[in-house]
Amino acid sequence: MTRGFIFLLLSAFVFALATLFAKLTIQSSAVPPIELTFFRFLGGLIFISFIAFTRKENLRPKKTRYVILRALFNTVAVILFFTGIGETTVTKANMLNMTYPVFVFLLAPMMNKESISLLDIIYLAVAMAGIYLVMVPSPLLSGTGALNRGDILALASGLVAGFAITSLREARKYDSSIVILFYLMALGTVINFFMVLPVFEIPRGIILLYVSLCTIFSVMGQVFITAGYRYIDAAAGSLVSSSRILFAGILGVAVLGEDLTFGIAAGGTLILLALFGVSGIWKQWLKKKHS
Repeated sequence: MTRGFIFLLLSAFVFALATLFAKLTIQSSAVPPIELTFFRFLGGLIFISFIAFTRKENLRPKKTRYVILRALFNTVAVILFFTGIGETTVTKANMLNMTYPVFVFLLAPMMNKESISLLDIIYLAVAMAGIYLVMVPSPLLSGTGALNRGDILALASGLVAGFAITSLREARKYDSSIVILFYLMALGTVINFFMVLPVFEIPRGIILLYVSLCTIFSVMGQVFITAGYRYIDAAAGSLVSSSRILFAGILGVAVLGEDLTFGIAAGGTLILLALFGVSGIWKQWLKKKHS
C-alpha cells in the first residue's frame, strides 16, 4: 500500500512537471502542441516496446475492440489536453482534465453496465459546480475576462478520458497492461505523426530541453502510475492521482506566475471533493466503521 502510494504520488508530480514544460515550450517557441503529443507517444512506444521485447510478451490482443477503443480515446484526450494547455493556464488545464473520474461514473452504466447511485449523481453535481467556478469568470469571485477556449479543450479532454478509462476497464478483463499500453502508444504515435507532419518545427536549444523533459516526464508518469496500481486499489489510487491538481497549481503559480483567483481555488476544491467521493474512499470508511 505504501509503495503504491509513493508511485502514484510520483506519477502525479511528474505528470504535472510534464505539463509545465509543455507550457514553457508552447509559450516560448513555434513548436505546436501536437508535436509534444507526438513525442510523448513516441517516447512511450520506445519504452513499452523495450519492455515487451525483454519479457518476450505476446502482443496479440485477445479483445481487439476494447484495446483499440482505449487507444483512440486516450489519443484524442491527450491531444485535447495539450492543445488546451497552450491556451489556458497549467493550473486550470490540470484541474479540468482531472475531472475524468467523475465522467467515468457517468459513463459506467452505458459502457460497463455498472449501476450509478444517487450519491454518485450528487458528486457529479459538486464536480460540475467546481467546473463552473473554474471556467466561468465572475467579478464576485475575483475573475475577469471571457470563457477561455483552452478551458473548454481541457474539460473536453477530461470527458474523452472518461471514455478512455471505461474502455480500459473492459480491456483489462482480457489483456495485459503491456499489450494495452503498446497499442495505445503505437496508435497514438501513428495518428500524431500524420497530424504533426505539416506543422513540424525542429526544437533547438532550450526548447529542445523543454520538449525532452516533457517527453521524459510523461513517460515516467505512465510508468509510475502503472507500477502504482499493482500495490494499491483503484479507489485509493484515484484519490492519490488527483494530487496532480495541487502539484500543477503550485508549479503554475510559483514558476509561471499564474493567477490563482478565489473562484479557481474554490472550484478546484469542489472538484477534489467530488474526486474524493467517487473514489469510494468515503464508502469504504463507512463500511469499516459499521463493521
